[in-house]
Amino acid sequence: MTLEQLRIFIAVAEKQHVTQAAGSLNLSQSATSAAIASLETRYGIKLFDRVGRGIVLTQTGRDFLYEARAVVARAKTAEQVPNDLAGLKRGSLTIAASQTVANYWLSARIQQFQTVHPGIHLQITIANTEQVTQAVHDGVADLGFVEGETSDPLLEVRKIEGDSLIVVVGMKHPWVGQTRIAPASLTATGWILREPGSGTRSMFEAALGKFGLNISDLAIRLELPSNEAVRVAVESGDCATAISDLVVAQSLTAGTLHRVRIELPRRSFFVLRHKERYASQAQKALLVSFRI
Repeated sequence: MTLEQLRIFIAVAEKQHVTQAAGSLNLSQSATSAAIASLETRYGIKLFDRVGRGIVLTQTGRDFLYEARAVVARAKTAEQVPNDLAGLKRGSLTIAASQTVANYWLSARIQQFQTVHPGIHLQITIANTEQVTQAVHDGVADLGFVEGETSDPLLEVRKIEGDSLIVVVGMKHPWVGQTRIAPASLTATGWILREPGSGTRSMFEAALGKFGLNISDLAIRLELPSNEAVRVAVESGDCATAISDLVVAQSLTAGTLHRVRIELPRRSFFVLRHKERYASQAQKALLVSFRI
């Protein structure tokens, strides 16, 4: 068993698709399939079930995935030590970020960091808050940036600047022209929202609770997995959404969305790192450059 085989197995397990995993690793499909077949043959186990055109992990595969991630994370930590001895001339960081943070807060700061430290390779993955938290917990990511809070006791959580959650509607909506609405009126329209597990969704559900409402009180027409999909759907229809002010700033300026005045909380973003994992010089330098 090699580290390369473990990395291939993890990629296939996460993508649940051999071709997509091969592409993310810059490998051929045949080489990726061969690595999985080699593991299964050598140990006499079955890691995946083939279901239709897709694949899913067997129970053995799920158990092995946990251990494989731990081994790869440990190997990555070992690689960071000699890189630290070279100063910040070389090294790598894997960062996982939730969508709002990645697209509207993180990208410009990453570019500034790479200008100063071109020898540090950064790998960025985008997921929702729950998935980012899990990636940092498992050692798949060195750092996580999210909009939602986490209670994982193994993670160090630092609060950083954030955004405001606002309610917006398309220009065809009857709320256009109203300066303010009462919380009870939130149940009188259809909604397009981010999926459960996203920081934006969790924040909105918490705000509803303070109004004495539950998410089940709303008429949810669509749940979409990206901020841009939500924005476009609301612009073209007669539904409302709760979304980051960073996401819709240009749409509000262009007049394709209308902001409905209702008090929703400002939220912080959070940076996550594993308390028990080695913090490399590259990791520390990135946090300093972000003023964290």
